[in-house]
Amino acid sequence: MPWLTPVLEHFGQALDQGRLPHASLVTGERGVGKRQLAERIAALLVCDRRAPGMRAPCGECRQCQLRAGESHPDIRLYQPEKSRMIRIDQVRSLSQFAVASPQVAGVKVAIVHRADQLNINAANALLKTLEEPASDVVLLLLQESGRPVLPTIRSRCRILPVATPPAEEATAWLATELNASEGAPDPERQALALYLAGGAPRLAMELLESGFLDQRDAALDAFRQFMKGAITVAMTARAFRDLGHEATLNLMEGWANDLARVMAGGLARDPGIAEVVRYLAQSNPPWRAQQLVDAIRDSRRALVNNVNPELETDRLLIQWRSLMPGRRRSAG
Repeated sequence: MPWLTPVLEHFGQALDQGRLPHASLVTGERGVGKRQLAERIAALLVCDRRAPGMRAPCGECRQCQLRAGESHPDIRLYQPEKSRMIRIDQVRSLSQFAVASPQVAGVKVAIVHRADQLNINAANALLKTLEEPASDVVLLLLQESGRPVLPTIRSRCRILPVATPPAEEATAWLATELNASEGAPDPERQALALYLAGGAPRLAMELLESGFLDQRDAALDAFRQFMKGAITVAMTARAFRDLGHEATLNLMEGWANDLARVMAGGLARDPGIAEVVRYLAQSNPPWRAQQLVDAIRDSRRALVNNVNPELETDRLLIQWRSLMPGRRRSAG
């Protein structure tokens, strides 16, 4: 992932100069490689043969072999569990890890994947660890863009922003990775995955390999039928269920943005929804598109508060259907 090189270089220079921060906040869009960057940094930090100027682990020493086997005792990963949040008991485990002596390396590394998903108690507990850091531990917190962390946590970290790569670089990397295996998706499918991933190559690969695009195609077909009045809200919602609520919101937000774009004289970026939004743009004022975007953002907040996601999907579908001329009272 060549777009990570500048970030690795920045971190490596600080390491070479003895200015290694005890905590870094790696920020960037989902799927740009934040976790891969953190794992690379962790591997470099524990490598026995690390020397000034090195930006990658040797891959041969005992530490590197332990890491490659995912059994290195001085590297720990903490991430959200089924609740979608990082809980306080996980942070307590991290705190105990931070104050313990390294087992085999000269330093310990704790990676907090999705630090933006810390619940309030967990965030406050982590803050205490950040305020009194041990000398032999490095914390790497990962934050998804647009998802806040406590300002007091952020202020105690060095920020390592990971930019989304230019489209040409992302396209080339994705094609190279996919074409290394048989049955690679065609370029048009790869381009669609990159669009749906917001230009993030790792997420695009995940979408292609998981079968997400096929599920998206089924949901899109149902949505088009629904907008014509051919099927009900319940039938349409079932088609979205396999996507999951967050992916449903991402799709709908993209479509709402396409509607706003077409209303402003531009073109839809998602070719699958282009015909629908062109039709809606001709019969609705621009504020209706913003109303949709606001409703989708409300649903995101509701998801965090454990509101029934299926009810939220139904509500959004009804709001979409209300944009169809002559169908404002027949959305069931």
